[in-house]
Amino acid sequence: MAVSVAEKTHQQEVAAGERFAFGENWKRFLTLLNEERIKQAKVSLREMLEVEHLNGKTFLDIGSGSGLFSLAARMLGAKVVSFDYDPQSVACTRELKRRYFEQDGDWLVQSGSVLDPDYLASLGTFDIVYSWGVLHHTGNMWAALDNVALNVAPHGKLFIALYNDQPIASKYWTFVKETYNKYVFTRPLWVAIHAIYPTLPSMLLRAIRKRGNVRGMNVWYDLYDWLGGYPFEVSAPEQIFEHFKRKGYALTRLKTARGRLGCNEFVFQRHAGPRPAQQ
Repeated sequence: MAVSVAEKTHQQEVAAGERFAFGENWKRFLTLLNEERIKQAKVSLREMLEVEHLNGKTFLDIGSGSGLFSLAARMLGAKVVSFDYDPQSVACTRELKRRYFEQDGDWLVQSGSVLDPDYLASLGTFDIVYSWGVLHHTGNMWAALDNVALNVAPHGKLFIALYNDQPIASKYWTFVKETYNKYVFTRPLWVAIHAIYPTLPSMLLRAIRKRGNVRGMNVWYDLYDWLGGYPFEVSAPEQIFEHFKRKGYALTRLKTARGRLGCNEFVFQRHAGPRPAQQ
């Protein structure tokens, strides 16, 4: 099978230590996927979108990764389009579609980049545009934020999650992630250090509170994803709020990392009117 230009570029970026191979991690995660994790993913969508189901809605999953949330959206009744820049992530999403919705024409899985406005324009607009923990890994987060706004239908919702800006800690994590990707021999050291903190305290806290894995994910694969997650950009909630306010969006739901490590989650609703112009 011929290798596409985008796939070749992705391979080159990974080989040069400029990008983490998220898809390899998601492939391993799929071996652990079960009905409980799928249930948690559906609960996450329901809570943040403030709905019981997605019947009659269209759903665009930007950076679909494992495909778990595309699957959850489809199970909730949405017509889904999923895409990812990472070829193995595309393969993971296609595998989930094969397992659960093999002959279903209401779930399309594609390869594409959120930094390609022509590709996004070809997809049209959607009732819900979803991109959780993706746009800060593109290498050009602000362009990606401009681009995703083009796919939200009038009165549609945009659900995104972005790394929280911690002035000192964010510089540390940028160093860790860059080193992790460029120098393979450092990876066991970084994993060992950060298995002790923050992974073990997080696991203990969840056990004490009797909480499952948030969003249906897995703590160990989350650790690899976190350490390797590069490119890496951060933002403050106020920056994102102002960015989309200027584009005619209203914030309807916000869940912050409370100044700590992690992602801030936003749900915006687009006002009626012409499509927001790209900046």
